[in-house]
Amino acid sequence: MPIDPSVAVGAELPERQLTWTSSDVLQYHLALGAGAEELRYVYERDLQVLPTFAVVTPTLGVSEPPKLDMPGIDVDLSAALHGRQELVVHRPLPVDGETVAKARIADIHDKGTAALIVTETTTPYFTLRGTVFVRGEGGFGGSRGPTVRHAPPDREPDVVLLSPTLPQQAAWYRLCGDRNPLHIDPGFAALAGFPRPILHGLCTYGIVAKAAVDHVLEGDPDALASFDARFAGVVYPGETLRVRIWCGPGALTLVVTVADRDDAPALSDALLTTH
Repeated sequence: MPIDPSVAVGAELPERQLTWTSSDVLQYHLALGAGAEELRYVYERDLQVLPTFAVVTPTLGVSEPPKLDMPGIDVDLSAALHGRQELVVHRPLPVDGETVAKARIADIHDKGTAALIVTETTTPYFTLRGTVFVRGEGGFGGSRGPTVRHAPPDREPDVVLLSPTLPQQAAWYRLCGDRNPLHIDPGFAALAGFPRPILHGLCTYGIVAKAAVDHVLEGDPDALASFDARFAGVVYPGETLRVRIWCGPGALTLVVTVADRDDAPALSDALLTTH
């Protein structure tokens, strides 16, 4: 069977040495759309590191499409979509650094028509917990898993931002190591059920985190303690994100939609906590 929970759940993945330089950080910021005037993101002098850079550290330098081939898991990439991403920051990332990452398959949830693969990667700097939604692989009798909700308050948002993406955004973001053809190849996108290539969910995730840092956290990346969000819909390169933010004690609740398509959902159940 393509997914065997009895083998997969709890399986340890190979330990990895992660290294990065200021060039990797600069490339990541540019891939999120940082402008030439934003020197703290695009100039090595006094360079700041957005905490969401953590999500690309495991893929830096990768030049092959990803494979969903792990203990107890062997599924077709065209059936998979990123479902959710959580980042917990333990300490700020340096401009140049290295660390050891330990990873495991934390759980497999049965959503009926689909399976949800939960992986966890831990380093001294951060913990990443991500889910992959795999169509057609559910129905094996497992738990549906917890329902995570971060509903916004029943009032108007405190901040509403428009964050445009560019037609070439996905082509740039691929250079951070996510070479999934879904984001560049029209034929592969059609095979996966989309009219054209879609933007990486993690690119949207980074763009939104950057917007919150710049406009709510007074430009201080180190104020971000964690960021959890569900990928509720797709974004096509060139579309504009509408980011609604509700401010609360130590946390921001966010809802992100696509302004170009009548506010179609992009990110939901999003919670960014602060120091």
